Amino acid sequence: MYGVEYIAEERSRQIQEKGYTGEHDRQHNDGELAAAAVGYAMLGAGLLPHGQPLPPFWPWKGEAWRPEGSDLENLIKAGALIAAEIDRIVEDSLLRAR
Repeated sequence: MYGVEYIAEERSRQIQEKGYTGEHDRQHNDGELAAAAVGYAMLGAGLLPHGQPLPPFWPWKGEAWRPEGSDLENLIKAGALIAAEIDRIVEDSLLRAR
């Protein structure tokens, strides 16, 4: 499987299991999804120490920071959050165009 497939699978899981749909994601319109993605990407890239309570720019309450067990899993989560942010921006543009 390729990276984009892992990311799509994780994004699908977020929607199906967590309910993080486009409607939900539209509530996060200040770059929050992208900021969260950066935190997981930095952790997955080894730029943040594992066990750090929160990245300094984390956009939400502490209990929302749920790092995965491996760098790969954190990078996949970061990719899915970026995909969610892109979808949110595109959907917002389409809604404004109406």
